[in-house]
Amino acid sequence: MNAHMSPDSTHWMKYAIGEARRAPQPGRRVGAVLVSEDGQLMCSAFEGEVHGASWFRTLRYRVEELGIACAHSVYLTINTLSAAGSFELAELLNDVRIDRVYIGLPDPALTSYLDGDPATERGPVLRFTDDLQREIMEQNRDLYATSGQSIECNPHYSTHRISEAVSAGLGSKGFALSRSDVNANRGRCALASLICQRYGIEYAEADRAVGDALSGAFDAKYGTYDYAYDARAANVRWADDFMSVYKRASTRPLSAVNILNVGVGAGHEAAALFSDCPQITFADIAESGLAIISGRIPSSRTVVSSAEDLSALPDNTFDLYVSLRTYNSSFFDTSAAASEARRVLKSGAAIIVSVANGFLYTQRGCVVPGLIIPGTEFVDLYRGMDTANLIGAELDGAGFKDVRMFPTSTEIYLSAVAA
Repeated sequence: MNAHMSPDSTHWMKYAIGEARRAPQPGRRVGAVLVSEDGQLMCSAFEGEVHGASWFRTLRYRVEELGIACAHSVYLTINTLSAAGSFELAELLNDVRIDRVYIGLPDPALTSYLDGDPATERGPVLRFTDDLQREIMEQNRDLYATSGQSIECNPHYSTHRISEAVSAGLGSKGFALSRSDVNANRGRCALASLICQRYGIEYAEADRAVGDALSGAFDAKYGTYDYAYDARAANVRWADDFMSVYKRASTRPLSAVNILNVGVGAGHEAAALFSDCPQITFADIAESGLAIISGRIPSSRTVVSSAEDLSALPDNTFDLYVSLRTYNSSFFDTSAAASEARRVLKSGAAIIVSVANGFLYTQRGCVVPGLIIPGTEFVDLYRGMDTANLIGAELDGAGFKDVRMFPTSTEIYLSAVAA
């Protein structure tokens, strides 16, 4: 739970979902709640509460009737588009000064970032928790299942789920955890603790089992990854995007710096970017990807290691740390990874990490922006920016300065300098 979340905020998220549950079917089920500075309900509304009226029209009528000019917070289950294509939340924010905005999900009709969207233009917008996002999806299952944000449009991502592979890997070791168990405990420590509790074994044994399952899952998915299904297939200039970010972070050519690349995958990115770099170390938990990149760049050094534990590498060694589309991986501990990155970098060295922010819609050859909500088949348009902001905060807390964000068509880059 982040600094802005509290038991009260969770209460009001659930209250908004309860309001949405009252909406008539068929149709969109949306709930909205306005809360005062002293944590009291000011008014609420749900879609279709008044026949033929949206939640916004009903809520605005109540706001005018009560003479409300400001509120502490608003909780909205779905950031809806009106029939005219405008964001109803934006209209509410024009009428009422509201300090904090909590959004559950984007409208299922959204397939790209649009002007006027308060979720991307207002500044920090807070989100409902993952379990409550899944509840909102369940309320609107038919709408989301047929939307352009469904990953069933992408066969690679709908058939290769890390949570399923981890569940299978643990099952092979005698630890029967369901996919829902895995999704509810998405940190390595949380999974290991669950196994300890359920099977009565020592933590060290459980942690080894989880580590092996994670390594096997990522190896299976990314070790021989087919880039024909990758969003970068629709962005041939992705390497230029990376170099543009690097040139803003450092004036030295890549070939002149000692580089650590964490999270190699199948080696495609590494080969494209670092083939001419004589001082390059690759680290990954998936050994097959390391074997591929060793063949492509024989002079490189490879280390079987997770981003969260680079203990095989010494302090203050590298001039550049690169980790592309790894920091938003399943079961990733961003805080530990950022701390390890700062430890192995020299003072003044640069770090570049990126957040994947799109899935290739293979039937149309276009990119669906966003990241998958764990345990669902839905790509959340806002999740990439949420994740990038959280990573930026972790970098700042780990001892990096000048944290900068660079969104591109398929991913969001972050760069910083080791203080």
